[in-house]
Amino acid sequence: MASSAEAAWAPKANPWAIAVVVALAAFMEILDTSIANVALPHIAGNLGATNDESTWVLTSYLVSNAIVLPVSGWLAGLFGRQRFFLLCIVMFTLSSLLCGLASSLALLIVFRIVQGIGGGGLQPMAQAILADTFPPEKRGVAFALYGITAIIAPTVGPTLGGWITDNYTWRWIFLMNLPVGVLAVWLVARLVEDPPFLTAARRAGVTVDYLGIALLVLGVGALQVMLDKGQEDDWFGSHFIVALAVTAAVCLVSLALWEWFHKDPIIDVRMFRNLNFLTANVIMFMLGVVLFSSLVLLPQFLQTLMGYSATAAGIVLSTSGLVLLLEMPVVGQLTTRVPAKYLVSFGWLLIAIGMYYTISHLDLLISSTHAQWLRVAQAGAIGFVFVPITLAAYTGIPPEKSNSAAGTLNFMRNIGSSVGTSMVTTLIARRSQVHLVTLSAHATTFNPQFRQAVDMRAQRVARAGRGFAGRAPAYAGIYGTLISQAATLAYIDVFSLLAILAALMCVLSLALKKNQMGAAHAAVE
Repeated sequence: MASSAEAAWAPKANPWAIAVVVALAAFMEILDTSIANVALPHIAGNLGATNDESTWVLTSYLVSNAIVLPVSGWLAGLFGRQRFFLLCIVMFTLSSLLCGLASSLALLIVFRIVQGIGGGGLQPMAQAILADTFPPEKRGVAFALYGITAIIAPTVGPTLGGWITDNYTWRWIFLMNLPVGVLAVWLVARLVEDPPFLTAARRAGVTVDYLGIALLVLGVGALQVMLDKGQEDDWFGSHFIVALAVTAAVCLVSLALWEWFHKDPIIDVRMFRNLNFLTANVIMFMLGVVLFSSLVLLPQFLQTLMGYSATAAGIVLSTSGLVLLLEMPVVGQLTTRVPAKYLVSFGWLLIAIGMYYTISHLDLLISSTHAQWLRVAQAGAIGFVFVPITLAAYTGIPPEKSNSAAGTLNFMRNIGSSVGTSMVTTLIARRSQVHLVTLSAHATTFNPQFRQAVDMRAQRVARAGRGFAGRAPAYAGIYGTLISQAATLAYIDVFSLLAILAALMCVLSLALKKNQMGAAHAAVE
């Protein structure tokens, strides 16, 4: 435990200036996880690659990023948190420059791996810096500022990426990081400092756990590639995916056992003995699942079934971003008056209601305005979950473990987002097939309504004078309608699943420890 002098430590710079600086660095990194998605066709065409090959631009970043996240606390102890944070910003900024200048897909993937390594330490270190910079009674408001970066950036990313690639070139989605990165390096060097207890821990020395690092790289790397490529390769119908699954399971289980008994672990899994920390991580994982699932679903629905462009679909998401921008500071203030567990439970309840509202109003005739309100219903309450659960996760965690806690918490959200994205992509494809079979059973010549629909379509085609003969165009049109309706039903199924998950999390949230507003860190039980 920190001494009384260490507990009374306060940074020399204004805490809110520090908060803005670290949030800026985190926003830059989080934005880059989603901004390149819509640019993949442009990248493939420009670098002479196929669309499938270009997806490694995303996968390579996610893999390296996921590997660094859980060990960021250990790396901060090895280098010092401020130095590690600066190193991550410098690495991220330089690799962004190299990505923008890459002359081949192979080079771009290599630079994206380096960029993911640098970016992996930015989110947890920003969160840990905020936890130590602000006293407990103001920490919720600080986490609200961080929440704006973590929630708004993935919403803005695809829209901004689409606009840049349509109006300029895909290279600018990486090059625009340069001025932000340079500014962040200068400000962090001037404002951010390490607390005394972290400096003392670094001077005590850190042992390098080579086996733990090897198991982590293999396990997390295999898991991330499996999640990213699973649907594309038909999951366990592919020997490659099976091999990845076995590798991930063996390595991650071995890692957990090894780190539990290791004297100086790179991932402090013993923190999970704290039931409150364990519950917070489960909720954060599910937040990643629900947040990123819904972030994928509605734009995909609008683009594939209703003909929206990437920019138009992004505009639909922007309304919820504005709501969250206004909501986060309010939630931050509420955390000083209402225990976090009740805010989290209330947030999940609103999300469940929002998903149910989507189920009852989603169809192929919705207007753009209606789609915007559906997105607000789905994500408008995310702030009530993200800010308090981040605050609650530190209840019972001593200050010297804040780096490890932040790394673990962000890792769980990162993996949750990957799981959620893979889950909904697979469910949409497979439930669409199920519903198409069911609907097609009614599209037979024995059904008088079907025969009437075919006759009416055939007559319209004939009157249009398009040169088509027979009923083939009519059958093709009806089949296209069946595909669209089956896909719509599949989206409704997935939103129903998300509503159920949110309702379950509403109950689980009540298991969180009731934090004492304004209380200092308690010892780990």
